[in-house]
Amino acid sequence: MAVAVRGNRVGSGGGSVLRSFFSYRIFVSAMFTLLFLATLSVLLTSHPSHNDSVMDATGNAHVRRSFLAWQSDPVKTRLDLIYNQANNHVALLNAYATYARKLKLEISKQLKMFDDLAQNFSNIQLKQAYRAALFESDGPVDEDVLRQFEKEVKDKVKIARLMIAENKESYDNQLKIQKLKDTIFAVNELLLKAKKNGVFASLIAAKSTPKSLHCLAMRLMEERIAHPEKYVDDEPGPELEDPNLYHYALFSDNVIAISVVVNSTLKNAEEPWKHVFHVVTDRMNYAATKVWFKMRPLQGGAHIEIKAVDDFKFLNPSYAPVLKQLQSAKLRKYYFETRTENTSTDVNNMKYRNPKYLSMLNHLRFYLPELYPKLHKILFLDDDVVVQKDLTALWKIDLDGKVNGAVSTCFGSFHRYSEYLNFSHPLIKQKFSPGACAWAFGMNIFDLDAWRREKCTEQYHYWQDLNEDRSLWKMGTLPAGLVTFYSTTKPLDKAWHVQGLGINPSISMEEIEKAAVIHFSGDMKPWLDIAMNLYKHLWTKYVDNTMDFVQMCNFGM
Repeated sequence: MAVAVRGNRVGSGGGSVLRSFFSYRIFVSAMFTLLFLATLSVLLTSHPSHNDSVMDATGNAHVRRSFLAWQSDPVKTRLDLIYNQANNHVALLNAYATYARKLKLEISKQLKMFDDLAQNFSNIQLKQAYRAALFESDGPVDEDVLRQFEKEVKDKVKIARLMIAENKESYDNQLKIQKLKDTIFAVNELLLKAKKNGVFASLIAAKSTPKSLHCLAMRLMEERIAHPEKYVDDEPGPELEDPNLYHYALFSDNVIAISVVVNSTLKNAEEPWKHVFHVVTDRMNYAATKVWFKMRPLQGGAHIEIKAVDDFKFLNPSYAPVLKQLQSAKLRKYYFETRTENTSTDVNNMKYRNPKYLSMLNHLRFYLPELYPKLHKILFLDDDVVVQKDLTALWKIDLDGKVNGAVSTCFGSFHRYSEYLNFSHPLIKQKFSPGACAWAFGMNIFDLDAWRREKCTEQYHYWQDLNEDRSLWKMGTLPAGLVTFYSTTKPLDKAWHVQGLGINPSISMEEIEKAAVIHFSGDMKPWLDIAMNLYKHLWTKYVDNTMDFVQMCNFGM
C-alpha cells in the first residue's frame, strides 16, 4: 500500500505541482527577458532613427529630414524633432508587442509540453495492468511487470531531464544575467566602433575640399588664363598702410568664405569706405581670389589687399618654428604617412592629425606686427564668420595696455586652460593656472603697438619650439594663442562674438541676432553638405548668387 500511496501522490498531485513550479519559473523568465530587451532597446535607440517612414492621414508620404538636413525654419525643425520622437516610440512599442506575442506563444508551448509530460507520468501508473499487479494486489509483486513499469518510468524521466536541460536557460537566473552582461558588452563594443567610424567619416566630410569649392577655384583660374589683360595687378594705394582706417586681417584658402566675410562686413558697415581688408591665401588659390574681387569689386569704396603667404620672405624655416618643424621626418611621418603603426586609436585625438594644424597660413596670425608694420590696431577674422553689425566700435575699446581683445568662452569648469594644455608637464604646471579662462580665436582686436612692446611673437616662438614633440599641447593655434597671450588678453562683451554654429544646434536665435559676429566653429561649416541648415541661411544670404561661376558650380545655396 505504501507503494500505492506514493503512486497516487504522484499521479493525482504531480500535474498541479509541476504546473505551479513551472508557472513560477516561466514568470521569472519573462521578467528577465523583458529586462534584457529593454536594455538592448536603450543601447540601440540612443539616437533617433532616420529609417522609419509613416504615411499621414491623407496618404501622402511624410519625408523626414535628418539632423544634417534640417529645414531653415526653426518651427519646422522642432516639428520634425517631435514627429521623429513620437515615431520612434511607436516603433519601440510595436517591437515590445511583437516580442510579447512571441514570448506568450513560446511559454504556452512550454506549458503544454510540461503538462503533457506530467500527465504521461500519471498515465503510467493509471494503466490497469500496473494498478492490478503493483498497486492494488495484496500478493507478491510480479517482477516482470515491475521491470516493465521501471523501464517506462525511466524512459519518461530521461525525456523529462532532456526537456528541462533544453529549457534551463529560460529559467536559470544566473545564466540569464551572465548572458545579458555578455550582450551588453558586445553591443558596447559595436557602439564604440560605430562612434570611431562616425568621427572618421565626419572628419573626412569636414576636411575634404567640396567639389563645388574646387570647381569655383578652377573656373576663376580658367577666367584668369583666358583673359589675362583684365586681371593686371593695380599699384597698392596708401590706404593699405593708413593707421586711421579700419584694418582687417583674413587668412584663408577658401574663396567663397573670404567673399562672405568681406561682403557681410561691408553690408553692415556705416562707413564702408574706411574699411581695409588684408587677405592672405596660399599660392594655389591666390589667382582665383584676385579674379573674384576683380569681377566683384568691393562696395562702398572699401579697399582690399590680396597676397600669397609665399610673398612674405621673412617666413622661412630659420625663423618660423612651424616651417622648421615641417622639415622634421618624424612630424612628416605623423601627419602625412598612412601606416598601421601611425594609426590613432583615440577617437578624440583623430582630429589632431590634420596637417592644417602645422599650416603656415593657419599660424600667420602670430606675425601680424611684422606683416603690417605701419598699423597700430587690426581686427583678425576667421573665414568661417559672418559679420552682422558695424564693428568700428572695437577700435575704440580701451584694452588697458593688453594686446588681445577677445570674448571669453569659459563657463563653470568648461573651457579652462586645463582642457587645452598638458598640466602634467612641469613647465606648463609652473607657468599657467589650470583654471584660467580660455577665449576664442575668430574675432580678435589686436593692439599691435602693445604686441611689439610685449614681444608676443618671441613668446610664441619659445613655446612652439618647446612643443615640437606635442608634449605641451596636442596641436592647433588656440593652445599656442593661450600661452602666447596668457596675461595680455582683455575679455570683451560676449555679444561681440557668438561661436559654435558649426557644432551646437541649441544656440538660441535671440543670442544669434544680438551678436555682432557669428562664428561657424566646428566641423559643420556652412559651405559643406553636412552644414546645419538651422543656421546655414545666416551665411548663404551673403553669398553672391548672381555670379555665374557660383551657379555653374552648383553650391546648392
